[in-house]
Amino acid sequence: MSRARVARRIAAGAAYGGGGIGLLGAAAVGVVLAEVQLAKRSVGNSGEHPAPPRADGRYGWGYADSAEPLRFAMLGDSTAAGQGVYRARQTPASLLAAGLSAVAERPVELRNVALPGAQSDDLDRQTTLILSESPSWVPDVCVVMIGANDVTHRMPATRSVRHLSAAVRRLRTAGAEVVVGTCPDLGTVENVYQPLRWMARRVSRQLAAAQTIGVVEQGGRTVSLGDLLGPEFLANPRELFGPDNYHPSAEGYATAAMAVLPTLCAALGLWPEEERPDVSRREGFLPVARAAAQAASEGGTEVAAAMPTGPRGPWALLKRRRRRRIHHAPDPSPLPQ
Repeated sequence: MSRARVARRIAAGAAYGGGGIGLLGAAAVGVVLAEVQLAKRSVGNSGEHPAPPRADGRYGWGYADSAEPLRFAMLGDSTAAGQGVYRARQTPASLLAAGLSAVAERPVELRNVALPGAQSDDLDRQTTLILSESPSWVPDVCVVMIGANDVTHRMPATRSVRHLSAAVRRLRTAGAEVVVGTCPDLGTVENVYQPLRWMARRVSRQLAAAQTIGVVEQGGRTVSLGDLLGPEFLANPRELFGPDNYHPSAEGYATAAMAVLPTLCAALGLWPEEERPDVSRREGFLPVARAAAQAASEGGTEVAAAMPTGPRGPWALLKRRRRRRIHHAPDPSPLPQ
């Protein structure tokens, strides 16, 4: 069965209450569980990590007198929180806030509620935190990075996508633009062995494609991270993985942030590219399931809603935006309490 069809089945199950489509076949569970135990001992992913640095605060104080600040929220798991680095300015949320401020030439207020170890069912709590923290603070744009723990904890893909779609719907209803960095390629973790490596890559991409369908149907945008980071992590594990050989290093987070920043800015109408497909970069309009499957295989690809219906259902715009290097930002100034 093609990845597009699998992704469409998972997304349909999420939308209509199905729960029987899991990420792994039953026959593989015994092998996978044994491999998971070996991998956990090797990568040291026991949960005994120091808390990630807090990056909440205001960025772009040089623009303080020019405009009202943009409100930016970060949600998700340890990758969104910045687990594995030691300075706030090295976290993906900080890098994105600084990049957004530079492109918009406006200050940016960042709030990050991501939780290390979170699965998609924690997004309801995180979304409530963002939307209820202050009646006057509704985010202009949100970035969500989630999915890796859903795979490692064998959460049914339909359930995973259902929780993500519900969070995107709540944020969009509140007036926020939403960008989701889809499930990373867990097959790149250095000490994950075969056959788990092959299975992890397969199910990561299946989940990423299904996430894309769910997010786009709720009016959000996605950026695929797995295939973009995968070859780089495999080629340079000492540079792009952190000390635990599981979470990204500062350089790894910068690579991910470079992929997300163009879509983050485009969601607010700030990126200097037309919102039309560039045929020379193999961009175009596709049925959403095909766009999702293609994006899952080609990292750094953006998928956004295009037409509500077509001969094969909803259509999406697939784009490959040009990226810019993101430099480490100064540590943020704290937000007033």
